[in-house]
Amino acid sequence: MDRQPFEILAPAGNAEMLKAAVFAGASSVYLGLTGFNARRSAGNFTPQELAQAVAFCHARGVLVNVTLNTLCYDSELPALQNAISAVAAAGADAVIVQDLAAAALIKRTAPGLALHGSTQMSVTNLAGAKQLAAMGFSRVILARELTEGE
Repeated sequence: MDRQPFEILAPAGNAEMLKAAVFAGASSVYLGLTGFNARRSAGNFTPQELAQAVAFCHARGVLVNVTLNTLCYDSELPALQNAISAVAAAGADAVIVQDLAAAALIKRTAPGLALHGSTQMSVTNLAGAKQLAAMGFSRVILARELTEGE
């Protein structure tokens, strides 16, 4: 999908919030797949709902970023791989991650998915952003602790 010169990125905790964000003019949304995301208090989306959400958004020119931004333990990696496969099958545009093992698994499982570094990675400087770029990340969401000037 074509990128606009600016982006209005909105959270979407459930299908109703997704529609509100799109109809209000969001050019991209971020949402959680059930499990493996820091937005556990949000409604989140099942794999089937995610596919419907992506189709809805893409029909209106809106990009979809899926949060898989929790820390992952070895025992969780098979389930995470299934989640990544579901995200790729749904046609999402990017995945927001915190865990480097998750990023590596995404690159192996769904190399076409763009990687975005989550704010939970606590990147606070240019060197950190360049390191993530070297690792295949196309976007870094900087640490919340930074001031606007920083």
